[in-house]
Amino acid sequence: MEDYIVRATAADDTVRAFAIRSTNLTAEAREIHHTFPVVTAALGRLLSAGAMMGSMMKGENDKLTLQMKGDGPIAQMTVTADSHGNVKGFPANPSVDIPLKRAGKLDVGGAIGKGIFTVIMDLGLKEPYNGQVEIQTGEIGDDLAYYFTVSEQTPSAVGLGVMVDTDSSVKHAGGFIIQMMPDVAEETIEALEAKLSGADPVTTMMDKGMSPEDILEYYLKDLGLKITEKQPVRYHCGCSKEKVAGALATISTDDLKDLINDGEEIEVKCYFCNSAYKFSTAELEEMIESR
Repeated sequence: MEDYIVRATAADDTVRAFAIRSTNLTAEAREIHHTFPVVTAALGRLLSAGAMMGSMMKGENDKLTLQMKGDGPIAQMTVTADSHGNVKGFPANPSVDIPLKRAGKLDVGGAIGKGIFTVIMDLGLKEPYNGQVEIQTGEIGDDLAYYFTVSEQTPSAVGLGVMVDTDSSVKHAGGFIIQMMPDVAEETIEALEAKLSGADPVTTMMDKGMSPEDILEYYLKDLGLKITEKQPVRYHCGCSKEKVAGALATISTDDLKDLINDGEEIEVKCYFCNSAYKFSTAELEEMIESR
């Protein structure tokens, strides 16, 4: 089954909602970064969040970066996404093994710890938007909801989940974001809060066979749910030797000369996909000559 995002509105457009199936892309991230189960769960949640927030952007070249920097053993996670359904990310430490929070429950919050959650949006303006909030629980869904409420003044309900199987593979991954617009009625908020209070976790819903549409239907069917768009989503890096060469070309001439004087080719690895690109001393010399 493919990964995708659905967009929707409800309550006469006073509520907007997003839901995602991200099982395949989370599994791909696990394979690329060789993540232990708790890191798979954490990174998968942040990838789902990034993909849905990316779908909120309108511009062809808009970019979003989410970063969680905590004092837990993962240390830091970074995810970037665009408006076309492409998302990628990496953890600073993929090999975290800590006790379960409770039976069968991975301790994502403990693996992330306390720290700062940063959202950077490059919307083609002179300066990117940069918002920061303190990490509340490290469970990511709670932290994203807090960010929306505090930094964007948009009260939001966020559910994110990754179900890791007994063999450490990804069984399910997905989530939802439901946001209240400024003119939302109080009875709409109360109806949604009642639904949220009695709901199963996202991964339990998915394990029952529920699709992103079904999840939004559960929460919003009594509020006049309207599915407006379905968008494929994938793990995609897009790096290349040419792009890496462009980054190397920004290094000072003295530093490039030091690399050349070592007399050996250098290898540059992409954080997001682990692709390795090699450059000979001749190629480094060409970078200097082209200046």
